[in-house]
Amino acid sequence: MMAVRAVNGGSLFRSAASPPLLTFGCRFRQFSSLPFRRNSELGLRFPIFCCGNQFLGYGGGLSRSVHSIVDCVMEELTAWRSRRRIRATVKLTTSGELLEDKLVNQEIEKGLLLEFKKDSDRVLLGVAQRPDGKKNWMVYDQNGVTSSIKPQQITYIVPGVENFDHAEISKFLQKAQENLDPTLLEIAWVELLEKNASVTAEELAEMIFGSSEPLESYCAHLLLSKDEVYFTVLATKGSRTIYGPRPTGQVEELLHKKLAKDASEKELQDFVQLLVSAKAKAALAKPSKSSWMMDEKILYKIESLEAYAIDACKSDEQRKTAGMILKAMGLTKTASSALNLLINIGYFPVHVNLDLLKLNILTDHSDEIIAAAESLLSDSSDSDEMNREDLTHLKVYAIDVDEADELDDALSATKLQDGRMKIWIHVADPTRYVEPGSMVDREALRRGTSVFLPTGTYPMFPEKLAMEGMSLKQGELCNAVSVSVILHSDGSIAEYSVQNSIIKPTYMLTYESATELLHLNLEEEAELKILSEAAALRLKWRRQQGAIDTSTLEARIKVVNPEDLEPSINLYVENQADPAMRLVSEMMILCGEVVATFGSRNNIPLPYRGQPQSNIDVSAYSHLPEGPVRSSAIVRIMRAAEIDFRKPIRHGVLGLPGYVQFTSPIRRYLDLLAHYQVKAFLRGESPPFSAGQLEGMASIVNMQVRVVRKLSASSLRYWIIEFLRRQPREKKFRALILRFIKDRIAALLLVEVGLQASAWVSIGSQVGDEVEVQVEEAHSRDDVLYLKEVLRN
Repeated sequence: MMAVRAVNGGSLFRSAASPPLLTFGCRFRQFSSLPFRRNSELGLRFPIFCCGNQFLGYGGGLSRSVHSIVDCVMEELTAWRSRRRIRATVKLTTSGELLEDKLVNQEIEKGLLLEFKKDSDRVLLGVAQRPDGKKNWMVYDQNGVTSSIKPQQITYIVPGVENFDHAEISKFLQKAQENLDPTLLEIAWVELLEKNASVTAEELAEMIFGSSEPLESYCAHLLLSKDEVYFTVLATKGSRTIYGPRPTGQVEELLHKKLAKDASEKELQDFVQLLVSAKAKAALAKPSKSSWMMDEKILYKIESLEAYAIDACKSDEQRKTAGMILKAMGLTKTASSALNLLINIGYFPVHVNLDLLKLNILTDHSDEIIAAAESLLSDSSDSDEMNREDLTHLKVYAIDVDEADELDDALSATKLQDGRMKIWIHVADPTRYVEPGSMVDREALRRGTSVFLPTGTYPMFPEKLAMEGMSLKQGELCNAVSVSVILHSDGSIAEYSVQNSIIKPTYMLTYESATELLHLNLEEEAELKILSEAAALRLKWRRQQGAIDTSTLEARIKVVNPEDLEPSINLYVENQADPAMRLVSEMMILCGEVVATFGSRNNIPLPYRGQPQSNIDVSAYSHLPEGPVRSSAIVRIMRAAEIDFRKPIRHGVLGLPGYVQFTSPIRRYLDLLAHYQVKAFLRGESPPFSAGQLEGMASIVNMQVRVVRKLSASSLRYWIIEFLRRQPREKKFRALILRFIKDRIAALLLVEVGLQASAWVSIGSQVGDEVEVQVEEAHSRDDVLYLKEVLRN
């Protein structure tokens, strides 16, 4: 029976009882010039056998046909069978013989050619130079480096070499690498498996190359030591190793794994080529982000890099995949390397918000939620229509930042005949559309708050519902919940009411335009002046109740086209003591006091906010300048806010007996909860939530709010530092000394940018003083800002 074994697309023909090929006159040509032929149609590579003076191959003018190869082999096989014994060129060790006979270790001598482990990833060739101590040897390696190695680092001593010239190492190694062919291992494996015999590198060289000269022996060693399929290590002693053929079933399993591994490596290399190509393209020519998502395998690799960049790998496999990609790209396995790679290929913009990705903030609403929201918009019914007070005769001012999209509060005012001021705080009524427990409500609860970043806004409700349905709009009839208050002459509350209403906003003003109108003191805007007077009266009253002024300077940034290489940065610094900002904040605080009083008198469970500050002696800070410097000192010792869901608790910082946030139900879920509770009472129904239920929902919301605050703060700081990075190096900035951190290192507030930073200040400077600083270094991605004081003559 003739057995045929495929070898890399060719075949090894042998009978079940035939001897090694090398016992025939047929053998491989001399190793150093071993030729191969390629079939142009099939793309296969075959080793060429030599019988006598003839070449046996596939294709080519001098090659014979496959039948000629069989004839040649059969002739030699017949001749061999006529002989009385095998003329074997190799003495193999069978399973019955001792392996120890082959494990005689060679002593190290000067001039020997050695293979040794440099480290866990590198194996090098070197020439032994001289002993180094009792056991170590100095070697000169292939890279021209001399180093000391231990005997246990030596993995192979090339046999038959004396006084090897270290200058020839590279040439020797190159020749070995050029002539390696792993398919030769299968030939030897078939033979040795049948014999159940083990083999050394030198014996394998004799089998497959017909020679155990140094080069052939080293090549055989490389084939065996790197092989993961056909052979396994049976025994090792020092630099001597004996290998044995693996069982057929195991080889088939390993071949299957190797094919899968090779396919995976090919897939990785193809992906690396895509990355290299994308990196090389100009910024505007780079592939779009969506193009990396069209193929599932490519998407998985990109997502692995993205997860690695934000330290959010979901599995060890994902982390391993990213590591392999970075290694294949010649990059260090760090998050910053992955980030820069994704930026360089155009997948991430240069100013990608990593915290937005890391904190897993929801930015888009699902199609299901959007559809549900649009369905609510199309519903024209209003359960409170019959109970809405018509307040469309009032002049209504809506004052907010210029880029505000969700407008949820506005103000009106008049003077009564007795001289007292009557104020209305109108709050948008999202409960006109959303009911507790509905799909849209549950999604708002999950988000907890709208997210406002310099680069964009991510609303708590779907955008169309929030902007078109819920928000107050100039000149249009709008549903609202209006809180009206009549003030005593000292600023305390004389009368109040809470009611459903219809309003028609008259003006949409920015803080800047409202302040300008106040300064103009126009007769036709008398209502705005009344609001300003009411705000001043309220502030005075609250301070008498122990309120603490924490107004400061705050930066606000709007980034245009954030995905550009150099996006436009618009920076605004808001002074919370500005007349228009004071006006709005005082009215919002007034509304919160009224709702807390209303809830308390009617036993409505609400998120009552408080902040005990009995330990603060404000007079101890009277020596500090009023404003940011004093506020910074006080804020540092303030205690955390508290919430009670059953009854009001004192809010010491605001100077109020009770307070409920009520004026931003489109942006904050806890405000929406307060609306649900109050609106139910106005309809004569029981509140939808008990105090316990409110507490449970508030814990979910507050957790998300803390995350969003962290994101907002880090994003604002990033863009302020980026703004400073772009300023001329010689530009000077005014800075207030807030406090001293250590020695002469001071905490500063940059007045023109509203950012707190630190710098060394000269002797003589005191808390509250203003100094000038310049930016030495600014790196937004690394959150680095170095300032230096500009010393005055």
